[in-house]
Amino acid sequence: MRRVIVIAVAGASMAGCSSLSLDAFKPTPPTVQVQLDSVPPGADAVTSVGPSCKTPCSVAVQTSASGFSVTYTLNKFQPTTIPVQIIRTPSDLTTPATTTVDPNPVVAELQPAGPLPGAAARKKPKKPKAPKGTAAAPAGGSPFPDPGQGAAQATPSR
Repeated sequence: MRRVIVIAVAGASMAGCSSLSLDAFKPTPPTVQVQLDSVPPGADAVTSVGPSCKTPCSVAVQTSASGFSVTYTLNKFQPTTIPVQIIRTPSDLTTPATTTVDPNPVVAELQPAGPLPGAAARKKPKKPKAPKGTAAAPAGGSPFPDPGQGAAQATPSR
């Protein structure tokens, strides 16, 4: 009976080993802090690897990728995308391994959005206004005074 119990316990423990994966022993990739900023501030910054925030802010990014991009959006401004590189320096006997982000901080200067195409064509032309101090022109006549009228008034009578 004792032998049966030992075999059952050994079998159960061996069954647990079959579901063990070697991924459990791999270290998770380190994270780095990346500062995100924009001109003007208050833009939504979304990274291609997941994290997002409203500028100015800082996000933690895993360094498993070789690079990523940050897209900035803000109302009344054109969206901008900035590429970011992750640079890994391997360790040797005298120095530890390092990971740097270029650029850090990631700064985007957003450009104002221009008018929509065709917006200028939809505007009605303005009518010219008559200068102040002039009498309204008679209907059907020229808006300029008759040069002969002014000359007649300027000549003195004899």
